[in-house]
Amino acid sequence: MVVPVVFFGVFFAYPVVAIVRRGLEADGAWQFGRILDVLGQSDIRHVLWFTVWQALASTALTLLIALPGAYVFARFDFPGKQLLRAVVTVPFVLPTVVVGTAFLALVGQGGLLDALWGVRLDTTVWAILVAHVFFNYAVVVRTVGGLWGQLDPRQEEAARMLGASRFAAWRRVTLPALGPAVAAAALMVFLFTFTSFGVVQILGGPGYSTLEVEIYRQTADIFDLSTAAVLTLVQFVAVGLILAVHAWSVRRRESALRLVDPAGTSRRPRGAGQWALLGGVLATVAVLILLPLAVLVQRSLDAPGGYGFAYYRALGEADGGAFLVPPLHAIGNSLEYALVATAIALVIGGLAAAALTSRAGRLVRGFDALLMLPLGVSAVTVGFGFLITLDKPPLDLRASWILVPLAQALVGVPFVVRTMLPVLRAVDGRLREAAAVLGASPLRAWREVDLPMVRRALLIAAGFAFAVSLGEFGATVFIARPDNPTLPVAVARLLGRAGDLNYGQAMALSTVLMAVCAVSLLLLERMRPARATTGEF
Repeated sequence: MVVPVVFFGVFFAYPVVAIVRRGLEADGAWQFGRILDVLGQSDIRHVLWFTVWQALASTALTLLIALPGAYVFARFDFPGKQLLRAVVTVPFVLPTVVVGTAFLALVGQGGLLDALWGVRLDTTVWAILVAHVFFNYAVVVRTVGGLWGQLDPRQEEAARMLGASRFAAWRRVTLPALGPAVAAAALMVFLFTFTSFGVVQILGGPGYSTLEVEIYRQTADIFDLSTAAVLTLVQFVAVGLILAVHAWSVRRRESALRLVDPAGTSRRPRGAGQWALLGGVLATVAVLILLPLAVLVQRSLDAPGGYGFAYYRALGEADGGAFLVPPLHAIGNSLEYALVATAIALVIGGLAAAALTSRAGRLVRGFDALLMLPLGVSAVTVGFGFLITLDKPPLDLRASWILVPLAQALVGVPFVVRTMLPVLRAVDGRLREAAAVLGASPLRAWREVDLPMVRRALLIAAGFAFAVSLGEFGATVFIARPDNPTLPVAVARLLGRAGDLNYGQAMALSTVLMAVCAVSLLLLERMRPARATTGEF
C-alpha cells in the first residue's frame, strides 16, 4: 500500500493542497473569511445552483433512458450484442470536449437539426442534459446490467407462481436486489455530471457554468486563484460526500451478491412485448449514441469542395497559429502518453487492489475512497497544481513530458482498481497458502496462482486505462506543451479558432479519437468473459 499512497500523496494531494493554500493564504495566515465572501456572490450562487440542478436532472434522465437498456443487455441474447455493448461505451471514454463537439455538430448553429428543421439547442439546458445522457448511458448499462444478468430469474418466477403479478414480483424480488447497483450507478452519474467540464463549456455558452467550468475560468481567464480555491474546496467536499455514499452502496451491493446465481440468464426475446422492448432500446441507441457519432464523421468529411478527406489531409500541415507542429502529431503524442499512463496506472492500481484485497477495516475503506477522488476533484486544479508545485528539485518536472502521463494515470487508476478488485477478492486464499506450504515464494505464488486467474481482468483494466488516458482533458490542457499537444487539447484549440478549416480539422481529429476508442473497446469486449465478475465496469 506504500507505493500507491506515496503516488497519490505526491501527484494528487500535494498539488491540490498547494493550489488551495496559495489561493486562501495571505501573509502567512489562512483567509477563511474569503470562503464566505465568495459564496455570498450572486453569480457564484447561480453557478452552485446550476451545477446541482443539472446534475440531478441529468442523473434522473439517464436512469430513465438507460435502465431499459440495462435490462435488455442483461436478459436478452441477440445478434451483435457484443458489438453494441462496445458502441454504447464509446461515449464514456471519449473526452468531454469531443462529446460537446459531437452535440454541437448535431444541435448547434448550422448543425444537422438546424439544417433539416431549423432546430437549435446549442445554448440551452436540454442540449447539456442530453449530452450527459449520451456520455453516461454506459455507466448504468454496465453497472446495473452486470448485476441484473446474474440475478436468478427463478426467484421472480417463484413469486409469480405464488400469485404475485409480474410487476409485484419484480418490485418485491428483483428491485430490492438491484437497489444498491442502481444507487451506485446514479451516484456515479451524478458525480460525472456534477463535475462536468467540456460538455458545459462547449454547449452551455456564457449563461451556464458548472463548478468545474467556473474554476477553469477563474484560474485561466481571470487569474483569481482565491475564488478558484474556494470553489475547489466546495467541489472537494461535495465529491467526498458523494463518494462516501457510493462506497456504502457498493458494500450493500457486495452483500447482495451472496444471493446471486452466477449462471447465464440471457435468452432470445419472447413475445411481442419483449421484441418491442428490444426494438425500443435499439432505436434509443441509434438516436442517442450513433447519430451524434455519425454526425462527427459526416462533418469531418464535409469539405468546401465536396465530401472528401480534405480536412484529414490538412491535419498534416502546421500553420504557425495554435500549434507549433501539425495537428496530426497530436495522434502520435496521445498514443505515446496513453501507453505510459496505462503502465503507471496498472502498477499503482494493481498494488492498490492487492492491498485492498488482503486487508480490511475503516482505514482501508478510506483509502479505497481516496483512489476514486481523481474522478471527481477538479482536474483543472490538479493540472494547474502540477505547474506550481512540481517545479523544484527533486521533482522539477515542469519541462518534462512525464507530467502528462502522470495526470492521465490519476484518472486511469480508479478504473484499474474497480476492475481488478472483484476478481482478486474472488481468488481463494487457500490456493496461495497451499503454494506457500509447498515452498513457493510470495512472488512465485502470485505468478503461479493469482496471475493466471486475473490475467484477463488485467488486460481489461489496461484497456480502460488506455482509453480514459486518451480522453483526459481537464488537467492536460494546462500541462501539454504547444509542441506536444494531445488529441483532446488539439480539438479544443481548433474549436477555439474561427474558420471552417479549423472546425473541420477539429471534427477530423475527434473522429480519429472516436475510432481509436471504439477499436480499444471492441478488443475489450472480445476479452470479456461470458460470465463476467459483477462489479467489473
